[in-house]
Amino acid sequence: MTPEAADYLDKARDDLNDAKKIAAIGLAKVAARSAYYAAYHTAQALIVERTGKIAKTHSGVRPEFARLTREMPEIGRVFSIFLAKAYKYKEICDYGVGGHGAVVTMAESNEVVANAADFIDRITILLAEPPPHDSR
Repeated sequence: MTPEAADYLDKARDDLNDAKKIAAIGLAKVAARSAYYAAYHTAQALIVERTGKIAKTHSGVRPEFARLTREMPEIGRVFSIFLAKAYKYKEICDYGVGGHGAVVTMAESNEVVANAADFIDRITILLAEPPPHDSR
């Protein structure tokens, strides 16, 4: 694993630890947002490991991650879908106002945190293995 990918995974673990602490005090929106960032940095780790490049935007990470994992049954579409869904929680936390659209329940937050933990674990295992012959 490259040092850059390892740095992204370290950042992801920090974000996940923050998400767990925040969830423990009942701040669902903020916990879900931190869990999204854990997933975002995990996806960046895979991208930089496989391409040598860093996606510059949130909207750039999702399609590049999906492209790189399309042929990976150990990752599959599940984590691409999760990354997109988790981004919605970031949007709610950053921009959501009024109404039901700006609410994140503790159950939703706990689910995002748990999924982010699984995401980090899966990508960490994947990056410990030799890369496929040609992922580009």
